[in-house]
Order: sequence, then C-alpha cells, then structure tokens
Amino acid sequence: MTKTLPVLRGVLLVPFLLLLAGAPPARAAPHEERSGNWLRLGVTRGDARSGDTRGVLLFCDPPQGHGRAAEACEQLRSAGGDIGRIPPRSGAVCPMIYAPVTVSAYGAWDGLRVDYTRTFSNSCAMGAETGAVFDLPS
Repeated sequence: MTKTLPVLRGVLLVPFLLLLAGAPPARAAPHEERSGNWLRLGVTRGDARSGDTRGVLLFCDPPQGHGRAAEACEQLRSAGGDIGRIPPRSGAVCPMIYAPVTVSAYGAWDGLRVDYTRTFSNSCAMGAETGAVFDLPS
C-alpha cells in the first residue's frame, strides 16, 4: 500500500500539471474605441446651474446623429475640426438681449482630441459663430 500512494499521487498530478501548462494566460477583453470623426455636443440655455441642457452625438464618417449632420460635418472639415475656426456667418445681425447659452463638445477629429466649451450671450450669437454644429432641436 505504501508504494501505491506515491504512484497514485503522480497519476493525479500529471494531468493537473498538463492542464496548467496548456492553459492560455487570462486577458482582458479588448477596449473598443470609437474611430473616425465624432463629437458629443451639448447646449445649455440659461445659467449652467439651472439651465435646460440638450445633447447629441455627431458622427461624420458618414454624417449622422444630428439634424444638420452633413452641414455641421462639412463646416468642421473646413475648420480642421476646430470649432473656434469656423468662419462667422456673414451678415448676421443678433439682438443685444442677454440670454446666455453655453455649448460644449468633446470627442475626436482626425485622431486628435477635441474639447471645446464656450458661453455666448444668446443663441443667435452662438449660431452666427458656430454654424450648424450646435443647431440642435428644441
């Protein structure tokens, strides 16, 4: 009986060691990243602490997710993805009424991170300076 115990241990140990040796290492699931040109857009009317906020996800490859996606994407392409470089709308006449609007955008454009926030005196001034990008439905 004393000779069978080490043999029995060896018989049970060999399959266990083979199982361990053949097991692939555990890996985390690959993190899926959004590719292409996309922006998460937000518009807050009124005071940022108590305002009404709307938002949308704008994709530009192909244009979608936004009521005026094709126009907004074209304006962004012309500005190299920099919202601050969108040319102001010529001939825009906005009232001098203070009704603040804060806009924000974050995402990626041509592989670069986009992070934009700005407060305008009113929605007319916002539209005159940012084109169709923040023209979200009410």
